[in-house]
Amino acid sequence: MSENTTTTTAELEETTDTVVDTDSEETTPAAGTETSGRTRRQILEREGEVAADFLETLLDICDLDGDIDVDIDGDRAAVSVVDSEDGRVPRRLVGANGQVLDALQELTRLAVQSATGERSRLMLDVAGHRAERRATLVELAKEAIAEVKESGERKPLSPMTAFERKVVHDEVLAAGLASESEGAEPRRFVVILPA
Repeated sequence: MSENTTTTTAELEETTDTVVDTDSEETTPAAGTETSGRTRRQILEREGEVAADFLETLLDICDLDGDIDVDIDGDRAAVSVVDSEDGRVPRRLVGANGQVLDALQELTRLAVQSATGERSRLMLDVAGHRAERRATLVELAKEAIAEVKESGERKPLSPMTAFERKVVHDEVLAAGLASESEGAEPRRFVVILPA
């Protein structure tokens, strides 16, 4: 029986296995450019509003505490469910290895797509999980980059989610090296290549 190599929506965000300038592959206009009379910023703000409404309704239905923060992070809407004055966001909304968070993000993207008619690339965070994981991954990537620069040999990392691989790829690119993803989900991993 062959391995399942179906590409998920999250995987599609990782625009290529070898990191390139993602802006050149996006069909979405850059922030501040006009799209049907609205700027890219206005479109992202609308995505954030729709996502916030969806998540507030979901939290109310489930009788869970949490406030919604909406922001724009680069070329995508960023929505966070954070602790409120009434109580803490249940950490079960993150789940083991962020699996519940990933599913909740996909549902939120679908709600935005249903309301706007456009595919959304919004990022969802719950209780700071993604922010903390991003900081950890940046440190891991910096250590691996230093090792590759010193040894001159490629370095494979442990399997990661699409979000985690994207963080590492971005850090490698910023350091002037290249990287690629290898393997099949859920064992897909980043390999940092020497200069």
